[in-house]
This record gives sequence, structure tokens and C-alpha cells, in this order.
Amino acid sequence: MTIDATRAGVTEQAIASLRGTTDPRLRELLTGLVRHLHDFARETRLTQEEWARAISFLTATGQACTDTRQEFILLSDVLGLSMLVETLHGDHAAGVTESTVLGPFHLTESPPRALGDDIDLVGGGERCVVSGRVRSADGTPLPGAVVDVWQADDKGCYDVQQPGVQPAGNGRGLFTADTEGRFWFRTCVPAAYPIPTDGPVGGLLRATGRHPYRPAHIHFIAAAEGHTPVTTHIFVAGGDYLDSDAVFAVKQSLVQDFTETDDPALAREFGVDIPFRHARFDLVLERSA
Repeated sequence: MTIDATRAGVTEQAIASLRGTTDPRLRELLTGLVRHLHDFARETRLTQEEWARAISFLTATGQACTDTRQEFILLSDVLGLSMLVETLHGDHAAGVTESTVLGPFHLTESPPRALGDDIDLVGGGERCVVSGRVRSADGTPLPGAVVDVWQADDKGCYDVQQPGVQPAGNGRGLFTADTEGRFWFRTCVPAAYPIPTDGPVGGLLRATGRHPYRPAHIHFIAAAEGHTPVTTHIFVAGGDYLDSDAVFAVKQSLVQDFTETDDPALAREFGVDIPFRHARFDLVLERSA
């Protein structure tokens, strides 16, 4: 049978070509992708020149990826797709910590650190202590839970963006909660920062008149046996861009006070000088099915 390469016929032929896909989920995903892409082209009357520019943009996006930079994740983030996928699968038990995007800078392993260690190896900015507890949704502490942490420095840069300026592992730590599920570490208060704009995604933001800034935050991944891991942030309350995050990741439950304190007993407990900022943040996990 001759292929009918009309506007509608080519779509049905392309979908029919997928019927031999043995993985049913893969067949479902590819069928939906082809149908929606073809509908988009028809709806917008996509021209050959526009499609060629789109292919060039995607090619450049791939070429911008390195071992320490993921331009495709950045593209997914600024289009809101990363947060949409998180939201589609975000129906959890009440009180469980809300998830957010992974972001493009979790490309190196965080070094294991002892509770209370300082992850700010450069020593800049306002001193800060972050403390909390990892617990199950029913309130049970989760001893031995693993908490992966990474953040930008007080100037808004990650270690992988400044090799030779920041030591590898700056702003990163892999902590194991104590017998009561507690964790704590020292650091600096992170700064708001622009996502990388020297690549194709930056060009897209400029073309659409968007700013590239993210509000100040610290990333977390928390995991414990028998529980679903959570990838999340805490955002510094009162900071800029909380209402216009370039990657749409702010959730009100994750905006936390970094309270200035001059309590000498608390300072001795955490091994810091006064005054310092203190953020308290519990990570609440849902039991696995």
C-alpha cells in the first residue's frame, strides 16, 4: 500500500509505524509525542525555515552540555516542563515535604560529611546553620536517613561554574541523620543568581524578554529505607524573585526564615560565632507503597 503523505495521512502513517513497539508504555509515549508534534505543526503552520531553526537550537543545546553542565535540563526548567512533571506526580500524603526541580547543577557527587560540618569551604557571606529532622509522615524519626545538600555561594555561583576559584565540593555535602533523625550543617546564606545565559537557553530568555534569576535557595534530596525519596529546596524568606523564579519552582511551604540569632548557647552547640542565621527545616517522607 502506498503511503498517503497528506497532512493527516503522514501523521497516521507515523503512528502506525509504532505499533510493533513491544513496550506498551514506550508505544504510548511515542504515539502521544508524534500526534502532539504533528498537531503543533498544523496549528502553527510551521515553516521549513522555522523548523530548521528549531533543529539548530536543539543541536546547540546538546552541544552546550558537558560533564558539569546540563543545558537540556535548563531548557526543561525554563519552559516549566520540569515543574509540571513534578506536579503531575506530586499527590502525596498530607504533611509530606513538597518536591521541586532537581536543577542543572546536581552533576557531581556530594562529598560525605559529618553532622555539623561546614560546607562553605571559602568562608564568604553571612554565616548560617541549617538544622532539621528527617521523619516519616506519621512523625516517626528516620535515623540513618541520607540528606544530600548543594547550594550556590554568597555570590550566586556553584562550584562547577568556577573551577579554580571554588574548590570542588564547595557548597555540597552528603549527611547521615543521627539516631533521632536529626541533621545539621554550617554554611553561608546563599544568594539569588541568574541561571547560565551564555548558551542557547540564555538566548531563548532574551528573545522572550524574560529575566534569568532564581531566588536564593538550598537544594536537598532526602532518602530513607522504606520511604519515597524527595527532591526539594528551601527558599530564603524575604528574598528577591520569589514571585518570578525563572524555573517556576517556588512553593510557599518551602519558603523558610533564616532568622538572625545571638543566642550564645545555640552558637556553642553549633560551633559558630554570634550573630548567625538559623534555618530550621524538617524533611518529611512518605512511606513507599
